[in-house]
Amino acid sequence: MTRQVSATARAPLTRDRVLRAAVALADETGIDALSMRKLAQVLGVVPMALYKHVANKEELLDGMLDVVVGEIDPPAAAAGDWRDAVRQRILSARRALLRHPWASRVLESRTAPTPVVMQYMDSMIGMFRTGGLSVDLTHHVMHAMGSRILGFSQELFATPPSEVAPPDPETARQMAARFPYISEITTRIAHDDASVVGSGCDDQFEFEFSLDLLLDGFEQLRRRGWTSRP
Repeated sequence: MTRQVSATARAPLTRDRVLRAAVALADETGIDALSMRKLAQVLGVVPMALYKHVANKEELLDGMLDVVVGEIDPPAAAAGDWRDAVRQRILSARRALLRHPWASRVLESRTAPTPVVMQYMDSMIGMFRTGGLSVDLTHHVMHAMGSRILGFSQELFATPPSEVAPPDPETARQMAARFPYISEITTRIAHDDASVVGSGCDDQFEFEFSLDLLLDGFEQLRRRGWTSRP
């Protein structure tokens, strides 16, 4: 057993090994708890050894995102409906982000995409273009898709439902009188308490619902030969 541990400790430290260990650590403890010191402890090295492979924590975070993006399925074959191919790949991206719940936060914090993320975005644009969408329409499609292209969407209010106490009956009555349509939605629609979208909405269903609306709308514009130019 001692020889086995020693052999593991002597395994060569590579950039890939550092990044994958960081991803696993963030999955286990959360991104806020990740530090170069803790990562070095997990790898059985001194912190300075990490800096031979990542210049700083920002570069570490970029590399971790590259690992996550690398888990997304490659583009499907060209045969068939372009919407199905795009849908499958975006849902693959969503599965990757759900496996690593910290990743969407890190993506939102980046000021510039890494070459790996750029390659993913380029391939997604290629799927729209080879699907028959014009350059003009594809440009607006990318704006409309936003973060959904990477498998997540920013919600209007990010406060988790569990942190919001339900109102007392009198407050609920006053709210219903003041905001009748909000009250109608929140009281009459069945909810899933585990959701992070909003008061228990089904995250996956809402994501796929909006994705399908967008893809169907893009196809209608493609068929009409829509252009934003006069």
